[in-house]
Amino acid sequence: MNVHSANTFKLQRLILFLGIALAAVLNTASGQQDGLLQIESIQFIGNRKNQESHLLRALQARSGDQVNLDLLQAEAQSLRNLNSVSNATYRLDTVSTGLVVSYDIEEALTIFPIVSLGGVSNNFWWQLGFKDLNWQGRGDNILVVYQNIDHRNNFNLEYRRGYFGASRWGGSLNLRRYASVEPFNFPEFDPQVFYEYTNTSASAGAIYNLDYRQTFEFGLTYFIEDYLKDVRHRGEDTPGPADRREPKLLIKAIHQIDRIDYTYFIQDGWANQLILQSVYNVNGGYLFHMFLNNLTYFKETPWSGNLAARFRFGLSSNDLSPFAPFVLDSYLNIRGVGNRIDRGTAAIIFNLEYRQRIFETGLFGAQAVIFSDAGTWRNPGGSFGDLTDRENFRHFVGGGLRLILKKAHNASLRLDYGFSVRKNNNDQGFVFGIGQYF
Repeated sequence: MNVHSANTFKLQRLILFLGIALAAVLNTASGQQDGLLQIESIQFIGNRKNQESHLLRALQARSGDQVNLDLLQAEAQSLRNLNSVSNATYRLDTVSTGLVVSYDIEEALTIFPIVSLGGVSNNFWWQLGFKDLNWQGRGDNILVVYQNIDHRNNFNLEYRRGYFGASRWGGSLNLRRYASVEPFNFPEFDPQVFYEYTNTSASAGAIYNLDYRQTFEFGLTYFIEDYLKDVRHRGEDTPGPADRREPKLLIKAIHQIDRIDYTYFIQDGWANQLILQSVYNVNGGYLFHMFLNNLTYFKETPWSGNLAARFRFGLSSNDLSPFAPFVLDSYLNIRGVGNRIDRGTAAIIFNLEYRQRIFETGLFGAQAVIFSDAGTWRNPGGSFGDLTDRENFRHFVGGGLRLILKKAHNASLRLDYGFSVRKNNNDQGFVFGIGQYF
């Protein structure tokens, strides 16, 4: 090979090398511009109880996928939203074939004893039991509760499995007895008539998970309702049967979507639950239909505040029966109003809260709360005009306190005091409970 040929060969090699280098630089620049990272593997650090398959369900990305930093941050938030995780962060480690994404998991407490008591309007209640929100580390729920309300015995046994293996399907089983003293209204009879009410039920349901934030549930419940006129009316001439037993079948469909993000006890986002039910009276063949929608919204505010709102709308078959499905009480709808003082065949309720953190440590927190609860009901057999009738409208305001265990979702001791804003209404009272009101 002469000198000219050797120089030509060297020049060709230099041009080829520069071309390869330029292509590599352009490819790298393109990759950086897209912000995409190649995942070699995903691992979880710090999880002891959670099964890896349970945690992976909350993630979109898998090994081999290309992701950006925004998605990784969203994935960490998805893990924090699980009941079994109180906090999660991620870090990246470079290996020869890509990146290893490591999620540092701070597991939440998921087994709780249930020991609580409370009372409104001279009704003292207490309950004992336990619940596990992450049985066997796969997100299954178990609930065992005994409750004494109105000096009557209640229990609730429930098992809920979110997923059967790798499928999108899950299921639930429930056995329950609810017993209380209930007020009923009869036409042309002004005072309320009180009954000892008992509802004993057994139910089974199927769950379909569209994703970990959206589910459909279908269920069937067989239950028996028993009514016995309260002792205060025995010997009196009051309307209504002395006793009554009604075996029924309930068919339900529930759609639930949850877009709420959790940072310990601060919530941000929205959720909606739609419930459709049809009830069949085994003895009489009577069909009863009900629609109920619960929309909740949360917004994190400056200085560790939290704005919370709930809008409930319910509508049912407008039957003349006094045993209407929507109740007016302190536990579900209006704080301070009392213990199940009225019923209706339609309901509109709006609850508004502002929660302000007053102290926080590594394990505990506390919030001061101010609230406004307003609602209206349609009387059994009444018209939609009842919803605008002043006599059916209730508006209570008040304040309260939350003592919070940060290592668990919605683990707080709640104390609220509410009073009516109407001058001619002296209803007021304390309401105790576990967890936020909504």
